[in-house]
Amino acid sequence: MIFIGLLIIAIGAFCQSSCYVPINKIKDWSWESYWIVQGIFAWLVLPLLGAMLAIPEGQSLTGLFARDPEASLLTVFMGLLWGVGGLTFGLSMRYLGVALGQSIALGTCAALGTILGPVVLNILYPGQGMLATLTWSVIAGVVVTLVGIAIIGVAGSMKSATLSDEEKRKAVKDFNFPKGIVVALLCGMMSACFALGLAVGGEIRYEGVDPMYETLPATFLVTLGGFVTNAVYCFAQNTRNHTWSDYAKGRVWGNNLIFCLIAGALWYSQFFGLSLGKGFLASSPALLAFAWCILMSLNVVFSNVWGIILKEWRGCSRATIAVLVAGIIVLVISTFIPQII
Repeated sequence: MIFIGLLIIAIGAFCQSSCYVPINKIKDWSWESYWIVQGIFAWLVLPLLGAMLAIPEGQSLTGLFARDPEASLLTVFMGLLWGVGGLTFGLSMRYLGVALGQSIALGTCAALGTILGPVVLNILYPGQGMLATLTWSVIAGVVVTLVGIAIIGVAGSMKSATLSDEEKRKAVKDFNFPKGIVVALLCGMMSACFALGLAVGGEIRYEGVDPMYETLPATFLVTLGGFVTNAVYCFAQNTRNHTWSDYAKGRVWGNNLIFCLIAGALWYSQFFGLSLGKGFLASSPALLAFAWCILMSLNVVFSNVWGIILKEWRGCSRATIAVLVAGIIVLVISTFIPQII
């Protein structure tokens, strides 16, 4: 059962790591235009459909949220903060590429999301033993994850130092290592609020719901908050950059809508898979506590595979590639640490 759960989470991670590929097929739209359109699918439509799976017959989603309005609003607020991470996530890949951008951002998110969830819950609900999930095996897994991310960061630094500006632009059009690192770290810190939202909204569920679906209503609340943040920013950019005309380009709507839907579905798959996968991990409390870190680590692994496929590491030395592969191996190993120790 545990293997099935990990496999489902891995599939979700692979899908998420692939979400930026269809975006490259979008035509004649600015970044802010395609980002918010794919977000309609990724953060509104698909999460809403997912949340409905956790609603028993005769009950409603609004009725569920009304049962604990304080927790629901706090979960949405965490989503608003996470939305900043969602914005900078796209920018981190713009400046660093799919591989390095996701590695730094998601690595930071993996560690903070795993550690801060129980800490925040312990502050909100003192005396309920929320910190008990932070066992030594979980902390060891987080440490190994950070080691893997650091190794990949070294590979990125080596890449930046050895390639000419022209070679960097061939691999990643807007490559900017210093700016990209700052953006990616900010992205990771704010993206960890997604895990906090899931933790805060953990009890927003109907009794007797299949464990595989029970976190999906909280997931919807987080993505709803994130959509608001992204919409405000993207519409402001439409105004600032005079790109409202993008939405009037009827000839590209068919193509762009399809690829935005694909990108949104691939992105949402990670959290749908996380919910399903955790349903198979109930026999291992350590893996349940570490599931967020596993998802983010595998996202990094698969994003680097895509980076290699998309030739973002083209022109790098064998030593740089060797360091990159070493970092990927460490990340793969980190996903098993809580079960081994």
